[in-house]
Amino acid sequence: MSGRIKILPENLANKIAAGEVVQRPESVVKELLENAIDAGAKNIELIIKQAGKSLIQVCDDGSGMTEADALLCIQKHATSKISSLEDLEAIKTLGFRGEALSSIAAVSQVEIKTETREDEIGTLIKVEKEGEIIKSKISTSKGTCVSVKNLFYNTPARRKFLKSDSTELKHIIDTFNRIALANPKINFKFFNNDDLIFDFKEGTLEDRISQVFADNMLDALLKVEEFTEFISLYGFIGKPSIFRKSKGEQFLYLNGRYIINKNINHAVFNAFENILEKGDYPFFVLFLVIDPSKVDVNIHPSKLEVKFDDEKDIYNFVLSIIRKTIASYDLIPNVSLNNSFESEIESKLNFDPFVSSRRNDFSDRPNYSRSMDYVTDEDIELVFGNLTDEISKADETVLPTVDKYFNTEMVSKSDENETEHDKGFIIQLHNKYILCQIKSGLMIIDQHVAHERILYEKALNRMESNLPFSQQLLFPIKMDIDPARLELLKELNPYLEKLGFQLKFKSSNKIIIEGVPEDIKSGSEERILREMVDEFQINYREKRLEQKDNLAKSFSCKTAIKTGDKLSENEMRLLIDQLFGTSMPYVCPHGRPVLIKISLNEFDKRFGRT
Repeated sequence: MSGRIKILPENLANKIAAGEVVQRPESVVKELLENAIDAGAKNIELIIKQAGKSLIQVCDDGSGMTEADALLCIQKHATSKISSLEDLEAIKTLGFRGEALSSIAAVSQVEIKTETREDEIGTLIKVEKEGEIIKSKISTSKGTCVSVKNLFYNTPARRKFLKSDSTELKHIIDTFNRIALANPKINFKFFNNDDLIFDFKEGTLEDRISQVFADNMLDALLKVEEFTEFISLYGFIGKPSIFRKSKGEQFLYLNGRYIINKNINHAVFNAFENILEKGDYPFFVLFLVIDPSKVDVNIHPSKLEVKFDDEKDIYNFVLSIIRKTIASYDLIPNVSLNNSFESEIESKLNFDPFVSSRRNDFSDRPNYSRSMDYVTDEDIELVFGNLTDEISKADETVLPTVDKYFNTEMVSKSDENETEHDKGFIIQLHNKYILCQIKSGLMIIDQHVAHERILYEKALNRMESNLPFSQQLLFPIKMDIDPARLELLKELNPYLEKLGFQLKFKSSNKIIIEGVPEDIKSGSEERILREMVDEFQINYREKRLEQKDNLAKSFSCKTAIKTGDKLSENEMRLLIDQLFGTSMPYVCPHGRPVLIKISLNEFDKRFGRT
């Protein structure tokens, strides 16, 4: 009885293997464009017919091939990119396996026209049915032109599963744009059914972004730039105003190769903190440059996935640089009023995404806001330590010590010629919003979420340090509490102590509050502690927040000044100063916007002044 295991015929094995490399017309486009780039081309043309099903052609003015090389290139594992194991461990080209052309030739009819810069006559190679090869000498342009016809003609099952022409064309366009973005110094042309649909001229990365997306796209982006000896990151991230509800506009490149990496994407998402709402995806075009020996790109035929030697270090580097970039731009939303007031949705404020921003330009903020160099920590605590104590009676008599600094000492150290007009007005609207004058028009701040942001970062800093400060209670508070909350408080007590709470656990249902953070209003200690525990449990159930972050958010939410609390002018000014001292003044810890701007131009337009 003969064995049941057989060696597959080569032509059948090639067709099966081709499935890993050639999944759809877009796969062919990607492989051919990458080969053209590896060949040193300065001009590349892509020609598509019937969404690539009948023709995919890529022509370049690169190095070209000799007749011998042209015959070899369609053989499996034939490549000019690597020759040793050491080369494989430090890949510097887009292609390297030598699988692409042989895989393409196994499922299509291939024609290659090529000529080196040194040769006077070129070579024509045709791969017909069942691997039949025809070669001849021809007159052709310097470089290489590869035509792929009748894709999957000999594997009808695979051809049947291709999507509509519009879907397949979209995949091709996406890949063309991704490759063009990574290579701005190359001229790219894209013809679809004889129509020129893209003509990208060589230039800078900024030029290419404008060509691929829109002329004003750069106004909606923030520039990322960090170069070190070991790892570098550069490119652009989108402002919050161009966040999307779908994936697809995250362009990540490693040493010039487009890749997909969930960890790095998460680092970018995390850097935006709560600016991102649930379901939002940021826009970015980022280029990561690392020693090729520190990364493995040979883990999947598509070469979209990579493996880093130290994924955690890469994550932290990207997170740090994106956070630093965000902090170096003024991201206060500049909004415009919708013309239509027919429905509640249509009458909301619309964010204008294309307002140009310059790095480290924070001039469009309240012009009375000064450095706190002249105000001591004790002075700040006089305002914010007892802010909620004094809310109900906030008037001109509140906080005379800080009045002294704002009205005399701080003013005397500033420009003596400064007028009240230069300082700009500040008012509280319905004990809810703070309105103040800025260079471009009007800034509106939600007082509750602004204070939340301040307290949240203060809480995190305290929990990370070992310098707790507690406000001792003259009369300790005895508090009855159910066993479940009691156990949670015991678990959280190391963090609570760093925040400034001093608790004594007396029995299964009693605790004594002996000290609290100075931010807590006298008389509200027990209520706030209960509300913090409840908020912590809700956050854990619904969002699975990490303990420290959860506690900081719960504390800030329940301790912050509330809508309806009246603030004095000095309290409002100090609130704004401290807000802009935080790392992320634009959103509260839960993601709600803290402040917006409305320009004078918008007011002029509404009053018919334009």
